[in-house]
Amino acid sequence: MSGCCSPSGPGGEARPASPPTGVRRAGDPREGLVHLAGATVSVGSDDPDHPEEWPVREVTLAPYLIGTCAVTNDEFAAFVAATGHRTDAEAFGWSFVFGGLLPDDFPPTRGVAAAPWWREVHGADWAHPEGPRSDVADRADHPVVHVSRRDAEAYAAWWGGRLPTEDEWEHGARGGLVGQPFPWGSELEPGGEHRMNVWQGTFPSDDTGADGWRGTSPVAAFPANGLGLHGTTGNVWEWCAGAWSDTDPDGVSRGGSYLCHASYCRRYRVSARQSHAADSTAGNLGFRVAADL
Repeated sequence: MSGCCSPSGPGGEARPASPPTGVRRAGDPREGLVHLAGATVSVGSDDPDHPEEWPVREVTLAPYLIGTCAVTNDEFAAFVAATGHRTDAEAFGWSFVFGGLLPDDFPPTRGVAAAPWWREVHGADWAHPEGPRSDVADRADHPVVHVSRRDAEAYAAWWGGRLPTEDEWEHGARGGLVGQPFPWGSELEPGGEHRMNVWQGTFPSDDTGADGWRGTSPVAAFPANGLGLHGTTGNVWEWCAGAWSDTDPDGVSRGGSYLCHASYCRRYRVSARQSHAADSTAGNLGFRVAADL
């Protein structure tokens, strides 16, 4: 497991279901979404270190709508208030938190064997990102995290949309460019300018926060790409619709997170993808909404 990747699990444990509501958000479902025209576009990469992205291929997309930003804590709170939705992390009673974000006096917690910086924190959920002592009062415009794909799908349905497919997500993430690793081109920091929220320093011990952030940042903290989308690389991984592969039913997320760094992981690129169980939750895993026209 690479450091920036979200751990998978709990993996299908029984949980109480959220009560069905049938409630739909009031207002225009197109609000906050951009209209992208149908097109034949190139997706994927030939990066030798990431065969899960192979091959570069052409796909044809119908016109669709996609969120300019990842869904925020404020937006998710409105959904919970309207529907009474209970997230998977709340039902399980815990979620994965990056250990470097926990206070020094936080009680010992169980780590992931292959990535001990990921800690199993009881009481961590979307409203308490680092456990019971934390909240999102000062993070209203940050992306909601600790949401499973099931939670993301429930929100999208309430909004009046759905999750984007991987091809739609990548098309939007590329910002109209072809064959480039980043939404703005080929350089990670063009002219020394930080264009996304990723790790600076030595992982996992020291994040200097040179880009202005440690942990999540506001969803529109960095400029939009050429199609009007913010934050499609770095900050948080984003759930997409569909399965990891034809033979693997696991879910998939895209785009990297605030934990990505060139020294061990280059998954802050528009072609990056990772798999995990659909009920997985972690402190760097969020989503954005899409919709049909």
